[in-house]
Amino acid sequence: MIKGPQDETMLFHVGPEKETEARRILREVHHALKDKGYNAVNQLVGYLLSGDPTYITSHRNARALIREIERDELLEELVRHYLATLASPKQQ
Repeated sequence: MIKGPQDETMLFHVGPEKETEARRILREVHHALKDKGYNAVNQLVGYLLSGDPTYITSHRNARALIREIERDELLEELVRHYLATLASPKQQ
């Protein structure tokens, strides 16, 4: 079987300064959504899948904040955090 370039794994990397910014924005948006009584997970998923900022409240400037960073960077931060929690021993 002949392998082409589409069979190779591509590498993707974002510098640490973007990680910090993505985490900060996610935290602030999460707080704003909770303040307004929204299910933050559902609203963030809606935004990440559609790109429609109306899933995010304008309370506490959250809608403007979330638009400051690319959705792929937000997803990377979420996956990084999720995988880190899987790798760390559970504390009870």
